[in-house]
Amino acid sequence: MNCPFCGHEDTQVKDSRSTEDGAAIRRRRVCGGCAQRFTTIERVQLRELVVTKMDGRRVPFDRDKLARSIRIALRKRPVEEDRQERIVNGLVRQLEASGEAEISSSRIGELAMDALHSIDGVAYVRFASVYRDFREVEAFSKLLTAMRPGEEGGLLPPPGEHEKDKGTKK
Repeated sequence: MNCPFCGHEDTQVKDSRSTEDGAAIRRRRVCGGCAQRFTTIERVQLRELVVTKMDGRRVPFDRDKLARSIRIALRKRPVEEDRQERIVNGLVRQLEASGEAEISSSRIGELAMDALHSIDGVAYVRFASVYRDFREVEAFSKLLTAMRPGEEGGLLPPPGEHEKDKGTKK
């Protein structure tokens, strides 16, 4: 492993730890040339995935780009960082387990929206607004209307929530 600071080829692993979900190994390293410390993360990659973009271009799948998008959608939301990492790991596992070497960017976007929809409505709307390229207020309005509890196509209230509204006890 080359040092990211000086490019020296001799780095030494000082500490290795598995991440909480066991999907990666975090290694602390020290450079033999400049003595700087840095961290690397190793993940299992089942297959090389290629993403087919809307314009037909084919690019290698970038896990970090997916993780960044999920984190941006969840910024300042009450979702812990380790849960965000589990979401990304789950999405990557779904993509790898699909058995397809090429996956459309729209499929990745839909999977990410499904995951965010079940976790945090605000994050879902944030992601959807970028993914679906909302340019008009009406697009937001339609999405929010579809999310309203009890309306056609909308989210249902949590179990027991409708009884509370009526003043009955569970």
